[in-house]
Amino acid sequence: MTETDGTANEVIFLSGESEDSRYSQAVHVTKVSVVSNILLTFFKFFAGIVGNSSAMIADAVHSTSDFMTDIAVIAGLKVARKPGDSTHNYGHGKIETLSAAFIGLVLIAVAFGIFWGGLEKVIAFYHGEMLPAPSGIALSAAVLSIVTKEWLFRYTIVYARELRSDALTANAWHHRSDALSSIGTMIGIGGAVLLGGRWAVLDPIAAVILSFFVFRVAVEISYKNLNELLEASLDSTTYKSIEEILISTEGVLGFHELKTRKIGNAMAADVHIEVDRNLNIVDAHEISVKVEDRLKEVCGKNGYFSIHVEPCPEHESGYERKN
Repeated sequence: MTETDGTANEVIFLSGESEDSRYSQAVHVTKVSVVSNILLTFFKFFAGIVGNSSAMIADAVHSTSDFMTDIAVIAGLKVARKPGDSTHNYGHGKIETLSAAFIGLVLIAVAFGIFWGGLEKVIAFYHGEMLPAPSGIALSAAVLSIVTKEWLFRYTIVYARELRSDALTANAWHHRSDALSSIGTMIGIGGAVLLGGRWAVLDPIAAVILSFFVFRVAVEISYKNLNELLEASLDSTTYKSIEEILISTEGVLGFHELKTRKIGNAMAADVHIEVDRNLNIVDAHEISVKVEDRLKEVCGKNGYFSIHVEPCPEHESGYERKN
């Protein structure tokens, strides 16, 4: 918590940690994911072929999409950490948002793939086709996949929240989608192994159901990050926190034209503040600096703030907000 001029404000963006350290940690987390996915995918293919499980082979193919998203995350984070230059004055933070949006779109495609693949098998079963009965090694691979993917989800989401990284958050939910699809695979394989070949239809039925959960998460991730790419305003809670800072800063008599957006992990805000028209330019400037310092204390030192100072109209006294 940060307290200034008697007003307590919650820190809503990272402020004390360097961007280089943040991106390095995020890349390290993703590299752990890459190694885990490579080992798991090879084992799934082996178990699917040896264990005569078409469901496990399909699950292995599904897992190969993780390589694409992991690479997208690492590439996005490495570009996003680059400082601003003559052609990108606000840095490259949007690349991280673009990477997260890409993962969301991949997840939508994965959800449709799971749904269609499961639906085709269900239709084939009800037309009299017998689904192949898998062996125990395929069931073991499904259990291992669930445990590994759930661990990767929990490992990644902890750092995603700590580092406030949308790309890591999207990748974490990709791990969770894999865990959910592997649950469907495990149910189908387990039913086929324990109850007989005709129960193999449980696999595609569960996959169809779980595809809707994957789709819902994917749409949420895609919408959030595509909205940020379109310069959407910050959420209402953050917006109100900024308003409280402006209202409580000594010397600010009013404000208007408050505009906010997010640039990668940084926040940007533009605002016109009104001050006593009788102040000299130095005193008026000091008030604007005070506003900027308070915003950085709460919203992060890596934020971008543009504060335009105007004289308060003579007919106004005290604080008046104008939009």
